[in-house]
Amino acid sequence: MEKIKSIYLHIPFCQKRCSYCDFNTFSGMNHLIPVYVEQLINEIKYYSNSSSEKQPINTIFFGGGTPSLLEISHYEEIFKALNQDFLILPQSEISLEANPGTVTFEYLESLVSIGFNRISFGLQTSNPYLLSLLGRIHNHQQSIQAIFLAKKAGFKNINLDLIYGLPGQTLDDWKKTLDDCISLDTQHFSLYALGIEEDTPLFEWVNKGMVENPDPDLAAEMYELADHILMENGFECYEISNYYKKDEKQDWRCQHNLQYWRNGNYLGLGAGAHGYIGNIRYENVGSIHEYIQRMNQFSKKRTLESPVIKRSETVSDYVAMQEQMMVGLRLVSEGVSIKDFSERFSQSLLTVFKKELEYLLRNQLIDIQNNDKIRLTNKGRLLGNIVFRQFVD
Repeated sequence: MEKIKSIYLHIPFCQKRCSYCDFNTFSGMNHLIPVYVEQLINEIKYYSNSSSEKQPINTIFFGGGTPSLLEISHYEEIFKALNQDFLILPQSEISLEANPGTVTFEYLESLVSIGFNRISFGLQTSNPYLLSLLGRIHNHQQSIQAIFLAKKAGFKNINLDLIYGLPGQTLDDWKKTLDDCISLDTQHFSLYALGIEEDTPLFEWVNKGMVENPDPDLAAEMYELADHILMENGFECYEISNYYKKDEKQDWRCQHNLQYWRNGNYLGLGAGAHGYIGNIRYENVGSIHEYIQRMNQFSKKRTLESPVIKRSETVSDYVAMQEQMMVGLRLVSEGVSIKDFSERFSQSLLTVFKKELEYLLRNQLIDIQNNDKIRLTNKGRLLGNIVFRQFVD
C-alpha cells in the first residue's frame, strides 16, 4: 500500500438528523453502534494486513454523524486496533467531531486520556430560533458549557463550526454569533455557507415557501464581515473557510484537513467514507447494514480490494493535476507552488494550465508570489467557484 499519513474514520450515527444535512448519517440506529465498531476494527485490520510494516500516521480524524455518541470503551477498542496496526506518532493530531449537547466532563477527560488532542464542536449559530430551524439538539448555553468542560478536561485545540447564509439570518444575527463565539477563546473556526440540498427537510420547506430562500449576496456580505471580525481578533484565514489563531509557539491549523488540501494520501474507514491512496480514489458503501454485512464476511486472506468499497477509480495524471489546483488554491496563503507541482507531476504548471492561468490573472482572481506561489486574490476568494471551474472538464 502507498504511504499514507492520515486516517479518517466515519461515525454515521446521530441522535437526530439536522434539517439541512445530506451527509451519510442516520438517526434511530444507535443500537448498531457496538457491532459497527466491531466491523470498523475489522476494516482497520484489512488495511494493516496489506502492508508489511507499520505505517507512521500524522493525523487521525473521527467525523460524522456524531462521533461523540460512541462510548469511551468503543474508542479504547478502536485505538487498540490502530496502535497494533499503525504507528501513531507522538505529535499526531487526533481529532473528534462532537455535538455540544452530547458531552460530559468525564467523557471529555477520558477522550484526552485515550490520546485525543483536538475537538471540533458543531455550534453552527448562537441564535435559538436558527438552532431550532436547523434541527440542532443543543442550545448556546450547552455550547458554552461544552467548551468550558473541554478546556477543563485538557483540550487545548478547539474548533468551532459555524454556518452562515441561513434562512432569515441577518447581518446582526451573524455578527452576534461571531462575537459570542470569539468570546469563548478557542483556537480555530470553520465557517460554512449554507447549501440547500435536495432530499432534506430544509429543501422542502424552501420549495413550499415555508422559509425564505437565503440571499447569496447577503451570504457574501456575511463572509466578508466574518473575515474582518476574525482578523481583527487575532485569527488568520489559511483556507477559504478556515481560520486559526495566530500563535508563534503553536500551529493551530487543522493538520488533517491540510492533508486533503495538499492532495495527499489518506485512508478512509467506515460506512460512506472516502479515501485516496496513490492514484486510487475510493468510496465505501453508505448503508450501515450493508457495511456491517460486508465486513462480517471479511477474511484474513488477502483480497485485491476491501470488501466494503462501493466504487473505486484510477485518477489520471491530468485529473490529479486539476485536483491539485482546485484544492491547493483553497489554501489562501500557501496556494500552489509551481516548483512543488513540477516535482510531483514532472510537468510545468504554467504550461499545463497556461490558458486557465491567463484568464484568472487577467481577471485579477489569482496572483503569483515570488515567481512560485499561485494564490487567490481577495476577489478570487469571494469568487472561488469561478476559479475552481477553470480546472474542471
